Amino acid sequence: MRSLLCLALSAASAVASAQSADAHGMPPVVVVRAAAAQPAATGRPETFTGGVRISSPFQAFPPGQAGGATVTFAARARTAWHTHPRGQTLIVIHGLGLVQQDGQAAQAIHEGDVVTIPPNVRHWHGAGPAESMTHIAIAEKEVGSTVTWQGKVSDQDYQAALDSTGLSPQTSAKPAAQSATQTASHTLTATQQAIPVIAAFTASSDMPRLHAALEKGLDAGLPVGEAKEILVQLYAYAGFPRSLNALSELLHVVEERKQRGIEDPPGREPRRAVPTGRDLVAAGRANQAEIAGGPVQGCVMDFAPVINQFLQAHLFGDIFERDNLDWQSRELATVGALAATPGAEAQLRSHMRASLRVGLGVAQLRQLVETLANGVNQDVAIRAKNALANALASASKDQP
Repeated sequence: MRSLLCLALSAASAVASAQSADAHGMPPVVVVRAAAAQPAATGRPETFTGGVRISSPFQAFPPGQAGGATVTFAARARTAWHTHPRGQTLIVIHGLGLVQQDGQAAQAIHEGDVVTIPPNVRHWHGAGPAESMTHIAIAEKEVGSTVTWQGKVSDQDYQAALDSTGLSPQTSAKPAAQSATQTASHTLTATQQAIPVIAAFTASSDMPRLHAALEKGLDAGLPVGEAKEILVQLYAYAGFPRSLNALSELLHVVEERKQRGIEDPPGREPRRAVPTGRDLVAAGRANQAEIAGGPVQGCVMDFAPVINQFLQAHLFGDIFERDNLDWQSRELATVGALAATPGAEAQLRSHMRASLRVGLGVAQLRQLVETLANGVNQDVAIRAKNALANALASASKDQP
C-alpha cells in the first residue's frame, strides 16, 4: 500500500547508514528501532474507508525488497480494492476481520491467521463490524511500487461480505473479549442486562442497590475481571470517587461470596499491549471516530482542545484499547451511567447512537430500556427511551 510504503521508506535512514557502513568494508549490523521512535500515520481517505492507523513501518535491507507495517482498522474500516505486483502476506495479530478476492466469497480472518494474496489479485481487507482488527502487512516492491489502488469498497459490498460470512452487526461482537455467556442473539444476554443496571447504580452512588446488582450480575456469569473493567471505565463518565466506591463494593461482594463458597470466574487481563506515545493517540483518535461516527469537532473542542486530547489519548486510547471487554459491553455500561445522570442527555444521545454503531441491535436497545425500567427506575428508563428515539430518528435521516 502506497501510504504504508511511504512510512516504511521514511524509516530507511537507519537502514541506509548500516548499508553504507557495509559498502566501506565494515561488517553489517543488526538495527533495532524502538517502538516509541517509529512514525505512525492515519490511512488516506482516498484508499481507506473508516479509521485506519499505520504504525511500525519497516523496509528490508537491500537487496531485499520486502516492506510493510502494522495496520489497525477500526470497526467496519477497510482498504479500497487493490492489487500487489508481487503479492502480499497479512498476519492477523488482533481481532476479527474480512478479506475478499474479487469474484470470490469474503472470508473471515481471526487472530493468528496468515493470509497469502497472490500477485495481481484484486482484493480488499478490513475489520469486522464491532471491533478493531490489526494485521502486519508485508509486500515486495516491483519497479519501486508495492500496490496499485482501485475503487473503494462500497457500504453495500461491505454489508454483503458481512452477511456472507455470518458477521452481520447483530450477530457479532468482539470475539477476543466476549463474556463466556455472550452468544449471537437479537436479545441481550443475562450478563449484558446486568451491565447497565450496575452502571446506573454506580453513577447514582446507590451502594445497597449496586451491591444487589453486582450479585445478580455475578450470578448470571459476569466474570469478576469484566465487572472490574466496567467499574474502572465508569470513572471517565461518573468520576473517580464513584468508580472507587463501586470497586470497593465489588470487592466486598466477591469476598462475601467466597465466604459462602462461591468462586466466581476471574475473567482475564488484556491479551495485547496498549500502544503508547503517538500510536496511542492514533489508536484513540481512530476509536473515537468509529464510535462517534466521524471526527469529533465542535465549539467546546475548539474552546478547550485539550479535553479532546485527553479523550483520544486516555478514554478512547488507554481504556478502549483494552481488549478484555468488548465495545458492546462498554457502551451498555456508558448508556446505563449516563441515563442515571440528569443533565447528561446530550452525551446519552451520542452514546445511544454509538451503541448502534458497535453492533447492538434496535431490539436489544429497547430491551435495555425495559431493563432500566425494571431494574433501576422509570426516570432513568425514560431518559434512555428518549435517547433511543433520537438515535433511530437520526439513523433514518442518514439512510439514502
